[in-house]
Amino acid sequence: MYEKCIALLKERGVEIEDIVDCVFYLQRGHIDDTDAASISETVKKVIDKREVQHAIITGICLDKMSEQRMLVDKDLEDILNRDESLYGIDEVLAYGICNLYGSIALTNFGYIDKAKYGIIKELNDHMDNHNACHTFLDDIVGAIAASAASRIAHNKKGPEDETL
Repeated sequence: MYEKCIALLKERGVEIEDIVDCVFYLQRGHIDDTDAASISETVKKVIDKREVQHAIITGICLDKMSEQRMLVDKDLEDILNRDESLYGIDEVLAYGICNLYGSIALTNFGYIDKAKYGIIKELNDHMDNHNACHTFLDDIVGAIAASAASRIAHNKKGPEDETL
């Protein structure tokens, strides 16, 4: 499943390095002693969780079916293709990923979803292909980045931990 998810992300124009860039964006000012290789490993560990894989597959399949006009419900298809701002189910799917990593992940997700940084902005704007639907994918990528940033934060010892 992990390899399938990596292939699906790549097929939709998302590389691990793009997500790593988003993690650096979220963690700027909070981490000094890490590098792209360690963040890449953290991103891969997030993607390696079965619940995350299910979200990736579900979201990408819905996006692809919508852009190919294959959904049974044409009203839903229109909502997804327009990335209707009041739809919200795309964020709910992303919350499922963030919930695995706690409140920091949810906060990080809200921030990066609003900021539309990096690959998330590209997916949201459909820059490369105006016929593409990334309604779910931009939020999934944001949730993976937010969860990786949270995982880093949870694994970092703070001054209060020194007395334990």
